[in-house]
Amino acid sequence: MFNRGYAQGSEAFQRVILYHVGGGFDRFVSFLQQVELKMANYAGLWSEAMKFDEFLAVSGSHHALWEGLFRLSQIPAWAAGATKGKKRNLLVIAEDWCGDASNTIPFLAHWASVTPEISLRIIRRDEHLDVMDRYLTNGSRSIPVVIVLDENYEELGYWGPRPKALQEWVMANKGTIPKAELYPQVRKWYARDRGETTLREVMAIVAGKEGLEEARQS
Repeated sequence: MFNRGYAQGSEAFQRVILYHVGGGFDRFVSFLQQVELKMANYAGLWSEAMKFDEFLAVSGSHHALWEGLFRLSQIPAWAAGATKGKKRNLLVIAEDWCGDASNTIPFLAHWASVTPEISLRIIRRDEHLDVMDRYLTNGSRSIPVVIVLDENYEELGYWGPRPKALQEWVMANKGTIPKAELYPQVRKWYARDRGETTLREVMAIVAGKEGLEEARQS
């Protein structure tokens, strides 16, 4: 919990406030209170979020697709050391009907299942629109979104809704390629990639780029 009295009485702390915020002490207190609220919110979301097998159990007609991709996924050997021993929680916003989610999240779930430092849980987008609206893509509620949290449920960054190269291709071509032709090409991209780009990009947030490079070279 933020100690207002200690911070207000600390000359060094106030210099930090003026340097980083520039809006005075009260504004900084408001900022920290918002951070605390957000952290508490993530901790609460985590406690109610579904584990991957629980999500599968309520996935209805899409269950087989998600489970099949999870079982077929292969995790590169270099991925095991990318966390550098740091505990990380991956809070995923998804829906089982989403093709981008089914082609990415099973790979992350498999990685989490074989990496003790990584935990993954899922919340449904349509049941948490207030959370979803923090992570809009060009104003759209695009999923999946993977929020990377530390051991205290503080956000370190987020990923989504697609690997960067694929997202750039889709945005560049969605106005010229008919939807009926666009999405089969997206699925082919995912089939060729086999989840590796998703893993790399999420791991870059989890461990930082330096940690990822060290893991890949080991």
